[in-house]
Amino acid sequence: MLLTRLLRASLPLMCLLSLTACNARAAGRAPIPAANADASLAAKPGKEKAVFAGGCFWGTQSVFERVKGVIGTAAGYSGGSAETATYDQVTTETTGHAESVEIIYDPSKITYGQLLRIFFSVAHDPTQLNRQGPDVGSSYRSAIFYANSDQKRIAQAYIAQLDAAKVFPNRIVTQVTPLEGFYRAEDYHQDYALHNPDNPYILVCDRPKVEALKQQFPELFVDYKGH
Repeated sequence: MLLTRLLRASLPLMCLLSLTACNARAAGRAPIPAANADASLAAKPGKEKAVFAGGCFWGTQSVFERVKGVIGTAAGYSGGSAETATYDQVTTETTGHAESVEIIYDPSKITYGQLLRIFFSVAHDPTQLNRQGPDVGSSYRSAIFYANSDQKRIAQAYIAQLDAAKVFPNRIVTQVTPLEGFYRAEDYHQDYALHNPDNPYILVCDRPKVEALKQQFPELFVDYKGH
């Protein structure tokens, strides 16, 4: 949406006014409960993939690239077709895509359930429907794109667990849908928060998420410097 693009690029006052709407659970709060249903740590190192959508991919990537056991991340688009996977098209809110982050992780160091715990705790607000803070539209929806039946089972069970425990004041609206494609975003979106730390949007909406990760999950936090 045009408003969102202007907000990210050149409207720091509006972004500051939206501070309370930019999620990251308050740094210093206890993390949400761990997933009761989860995969076991693998006996040997390897590579697996998770794809999450939680609003602007700048902030989501900024969180997960600082998680121990994550090998690499990429900002991109999921939910639509390859032909419509460009920023200009996705921001029209007509393509079916959500801004997403692909996470390549070592299952011997971190489990899928642990990634989900971070996703729900600090990366975004899973109770906001088709928006995250100042970013409004279906491309900013909360979604888990599962790559296999185990990921589907763990994600659905975790959402049910958190809702039953009333961890959040409102019900979780996160979609759990099959991963049919992940399309890497334009180069200038990759590691955007790392390369533009003084951007007002990053300062207000994304840096608090990294601080929350550091405080709530110190054992999983790594100080990512980029490649």
